[in-house]
Amino acid sequence: MRSWLFVPGNRPEMMEKAARAGADAIILDLEDSVSPQKKAEARKAVTDALANITRVSKIWVRVNPVTSGHCEEDVVVAMTGGADGLVLPKSENGDTVRQLMGMAGNSCPPVLAIATESADSLFGLGSYGGLEDILYGMAWGAEDLSADLGSTATRDETGTLTGPFTLARNLMLAGAARAGCQPIDTVWTATRDLEGLEAECNAARRDGFTGKMAIHPNQIPVINRSFLPTAEEIAMAEEITDELEKNSDIGAISIRGQMIDMPHLKRATRILELAKKYGGNA
Repeated sequence: MRSWLFVPGNRPEMMEKAARAGADAIILDLEDSVSPQKKAEARKAVTDALANITRVSKIWVRVNPVTSGHCEEDVVVAMTGGADGLVLPKSENGDTVRQLMGMAGNSCPPVLAIATESADSLFGLGSYGGLEDILYGMAWGAEDLSADLGSTATRDETGTLTGPFTLARNLMLAGAARAGCQPIDTVWTATRDLEGLEAECNAARRDGFTGKMAIHPNQIPVINRSFLPTAEEIAMAEEITDELEKNSDIGAISIRGQMIDMPHLKRATRILELAKKYGGNA
């Protein structure tokens, strides 16, 4: 899934709007956007939303951290309501996912782990292997990590991520590849700067991310479009697939002046699968 739109769990009117925004998934948030005093109210609103929202998009629920004292109640709400998945914040390592699975029991839905929100979590990014049946994806976040590191900002004056946050992003991307799950890029907080969002989406897709989280409905069309293969990429992927199938006894061939081998076929297969599901980006 390309676009993941956060919605505060205690704002029913925003949930309805989000459901019509065109996101591949909406995330009903029981964590950071809900104050401790409003947790019970938010669970009630999320319960109602899961029962009543027309499911144009997949509906996931961000629970509270496993150590918070709120997580088990959140899991019950999500699973009873038939949520499509759980978003796990403050994930320190693969064992944090296993703790969540223990709360959910044998029918645990897919999990998206937000895996870079503390300094400790950066050292656990290689530990998510063996969770392929449950772990849908990994995402990274900058703001909580910034607070833990004592950073004064996550980006420099040009809007570029500073060193610690570039490191977190890249390590998470590698961790997701190692775990065999989808890597999801963090939110773009400047909700009116859609050009900046598009540039960041394009850079994320270039590097290997397959989707991006959002905090405003107006970001969804940009994200959805940016994570589609272009017509040129689809044509090249089709050519690679056809030529390697015709020359299956040869390890590498030349196409358009480029040396093409098995890694290129793997990439071409992903492009064609994405195009089949969503179409292409003209």
